Amino acid sequence: MQLSIGKVRVLIVDDSSMMRRLLKDLLTTDPNIEIVGTAVDPYDAREKLIALKPDVMTLDVEMPRMDGVTFLEKVMRHFPTRTVIISSLTPEGSDLALRALSLGAVDVIGKPKLDLTNGVKEMAADIVQRVRAAASARLVSAGNHPGLKTQYPVSAQIQTKHKVIAVAASTGGTEALKVFLQGFPPGAPGMLIVQHMPPVFTRSYAAFLKSLTAFDVREAQEGDRVESGTVLLAPGNFHMELVQSGPSCAVHLHQRDALHGVRPSADYLFKSVAKTMGSNATGVILTGMGRDGAEGLLEMKRAGAFTLAQDEETCVVFGMPKEAIAIGAVDQVLALNQIPQAVLNHQSVAKKAA
Repeated sequence: MQLSIGKVRVLIVDDSSMMRRLLKDLLTTDPNIEIVGTAVDPYDAREKLIALKPDVMTLDVEMPRMDGVTFLEKVMRHFPTRTVIISSLTPEGSDLALRALSLGAVDVIGKPKLDLTNGVKEMAADIVQRVRAAASARLVSAGNHPGLKTQYPVSAQIQTKHKVIAVAASTGGTEALKVFLQGFPPGAPGMLIVQHMPPVFTRSYAAFLKSLTAFDVREAQEGDRVESGTVLLAPGNFHMELVQSGPSCAVHLHQRDALHGVRPSADYLFKSVAKTMGSNATGVILTGMGRDGAEGLLEMKRAGAFTLAQDEETCVVFGMPKEAIAIGAVDQVLALNQIPQAVLNHQSVAKKAA
């Protein structure tokens, strides 16, 4: 998606000179991105942030002298800056990246390989898109996410059997999903979530969500059943669909081509849920760049599902919800912290009607 913003001024922070050069080369494939400076560590970056005032900072999380997460915490407290984390695809790197997202980083990108020879155009396009989206993102500091401290009363008469809640999120979604899940009681209908994240990160993120919520949150595996009180997160680099499996439903994972430039794609999930569950499903589209999920959510609505989108005021990036709203795929547009109760209210009405 092309964003209607001017030239984006970027500061690159990484202790590797080769990585700084590679990121500069990839980002400057877009004439509307200007690299205003590079920094070898947080101490160097601190001075350049103040002097250059970049629109976006790309930040490595594993650096000597001071790690990127510690630095980001100081930055968000004293000189808030839209930040895209560049992290190695390791369990340790993903844990640090998730911590950075909770502190206010806008997005996380897997660190490109220094010997990158194939897929250069695709890698450049992805990083450019992420950085441009970050430049226009809502700046949210740690603990200050819209709706984070608000809890809504739990509806007592909810129907959970043979029900599914399908959710899509991208940029800003890691924090939004915390708010979303914390609004549901234990034993809520089974949930399937597509959050655009690199491989390896999704397992750490699922464990993180499990520690904060009342649900059994885990990275989905082939054949997992959809059950009440369970949240299944699509693994990075795998599309996730819902299929009929005997008397119940199960998850099917595959690696068909990326859709809308992403894998996993919410459209794969939503379209399969529309086909499998029809009016027994609820579809939710949260903050994120691009248009992934819009067409699938429309199919869910046409199949009788209840559909919701996060409003612009509480989105970090109002891209995916905006696209879904524009094509008539959404029944209700609500603030993030109002969506769980709306889902529960709908489930209560459905149970009484039944």
